[in-house]
Amino acid sequence: MSEKADFNELTERQQHLLRALVEHYISDGQPVGSRTLVKESGLSLSAATVRNVMADLEDLGLIKSPHTSAGRIPTNKGYRLFVDSLLTVEKPTQEEVERICNRIEAEDNIQAILDKTSSLLSEVTQLAGLVMVPRIEAQSLRHVEFLPLSENRVLAILVINDKDVQNKVIHTRRPYTSSELEQAANYLNQVFAGRDLSSVRSHILNEMSEAREQMTQLMATVIEMTNALDLGKQQQDYVIAGQTNLMGYDQMADLDKLRQLFEAFNQKQDILHLLDQALEGQGIQLFIGEESGYEALEDCSIVTSTYESDGEILGVLGIIGPTRMPYKKVIPIVDVTAKILGSALKSMS
Repeated sequence: MSEKADFNELTERQQHLLRALVEHYISDGQPVGSRTLVKESGLSLSAATVRNVMADLEDLGLIKSPHTSAGRIPTNKGYRLFVDSLLTVEKPTQEEVERICNRIEAEDNIQAILDKTSSLLSEVTQLAGLVMVPRIEAQSLRHVEFLPLSENRVLAILVINDKDVQNKVIHTRRPYTSSELEQAANYLNQVFAGRDLSSVRSHILNEMSEAREQMTQLMATVIEMTNALDLGKQQQDYVIAGQTNLMGYDQMADLDKLRQLFEAFNQKQDILHLLDQALEGQGIQLFIGEESGYEALEDCSIVTSTYESDGEILGVLGIIGPTRMPYKKVIPIVDVTAKILGSALKSMS
């Protein structure tokens, strides 16, 4: 068997039948037999001739038989050749583009925009959509508020870089009154508004370490809130939506593999590493099956695109789904959504 199938080594007939087989399997989800392929291909070929071509494609590692059935399905190598050399994408309709644009631009802060973008990617493709949180080099504190919740919890509301609003629930050692939290927020706003987040935390901790004996209750509150917020610590993260869509695909029906995949979503480390790889390249990137390097994703394809503002790449967004995904629709949706997200973020800067 050939280690690597080169598109140029395939005859025109082989290319045509491989394209027809992959497209039919993506659409139908059932192994494709020679008689079906005769009809799908539109070529004047006998079933015997098609079977011979399918045997050649199988020898090249591009298709395989999933069981004793005479039908064949694409391998990951077959998907790769199809996507790289045989795929004709379908541009999103004007209505789809306007729908995505209007709903993303309707949001008024960065976190809401990211959440909406991942939800729209999932909604439009019926797969799982994810968006990497932008990597912002400088983060300035503009305003902070603390609101008491039940069970020793506090809601922190931070305004960063003018328009980026972040909410975080923090757990405290004891309950705090509204008055205590208001005093702590007022102190931070008066002393540190406009300063870089990393300097806020370091300044407070240095100052308090030098004057612990005279530390007031206000300062103790400020320190606990600041420590809990991890101000200045860049959190590399992503938002994801539509994971449960993947449960509707037969290819994802193995419960052990599905559990591994959802654990990867929850732990995030592997997915973030994959997004980091996509971040190194510009534009559309595809990882098919084992190309991701992670066992939990070996039955999945990941389609990503970088998004940028003013020529600066900020992050990556994309789709995760089974290898049997409609690439011709997914790829352009990911591409256009990345452009819309970049434009929306630029308008907020």
